[in-house]
Amino acid sequence: MLYVAGIDLGGTKILTALADTEGRVVQEIKIPTQGGRGFDHVVERMAASVGEVLARQKAGRDELVAVGVGAPGPLDPSTGIVKEAPNLPGWHGVPLAASLAARVGVPVRIDNDANLAALGEHLFGAGRGTRDMVYVTVSTGIGGGLILNGELYRGAGRVAGEIGHLPIADAPACRCGGRGCLEALASGTAIAREARRLAKSGQAPGLLALAGGSAGKITAPLVFEAAERGDPQAKEIVRSAAAYLGRGLAVVVNMLNPEMIVLGGGVMTGGSAMWDVMLRELQELVWEAALDSLQVVPAALGGRSGVMGAVAMALEIAQGHSGTGH
Repeated sequence: MLYVAGIDLGGTKILTALADTEGRVVQEIKIPTQGGRGFDHVVERMAASVGEVLARQKAGRDELVAVGVGAPGPLDPSTGIVKEAPNLPGWHGVPLAASLAARVGVPVRIDNDANLAALGEHLFGAGRGTRDMVYVTVSTGIGGGLILNGELYRGAGRVAGEIGHLPIADAPACRCGGRGCLEALASGTAIAREARRLAKSGQAPGLLALAGGSAGKITAPLVFEAAERGDPQAKEIVRSAAAYLGRGLAVVVNMLNPEMIVLGGGVMTGGSAMWDVMLRELQELVWEAALDSLQVVPAALGGRSGVMGAVAMALEIAQGHSGTGH
């Protein structure tokens, strides 16, 4: 029996799946990344996770054909080098694909985690059957991936789909160095930051009370909880973030005219208010012809979108393809 492995590498966890050559997942494990211990340690843990899923399946190393990895970027899929991973200390120009391949003994291909989440949803999740699909994850940050004409589209510089860095408004500075990026206005980080600011200034007493009197303990999930309870400040924070998200998605829809937008990430599970306002803003700003052919749906694979995309990429290696996308 032959198998492939997919790995979704994050700042806090490594999710590894073993699948047969039909893409059926047979084993799956999640372990802490331990990123503070450096690049080599993380790669060792990734290799160990592959060994563990093989062992659980009672499969030998000679039955493993390929490994696909979704990693934080920016990175270069053609060289297998991660240029920088903000949540993994010391990851600057590191040869992830080559280092992991040396440990597991099979070809390894890497790609941006949001790209692979898009691929996973397209092949195995909500986007099955579509030819033009946009995947957006709204979580700590905002990322995206583009499926155009049935293929993953990376762009000339391999950074297409960075929806979180669309400039939407003259507003807060973003971690990328720009100002007014969608991520700085509608991510979980942005929601929590605005709530803390209001709480510290005495303008959000309900939120402050819910956080036990400590503004620093306010998180995006707490803001959603307060909004569901009817707290006016929390409701306004959520409404504002959702409106900005709708504007950002409207830019994408007017530009690309996709069949479907798939929305994942923890913020999109925060409550109906986020969806209602986002959809209303989107409908007001999108051309009617583009809106008529558009579906906006939640991700079907949840936190497994990325690892399923990594499995799909490993299957491409196993099948002898030269690569997906442009």
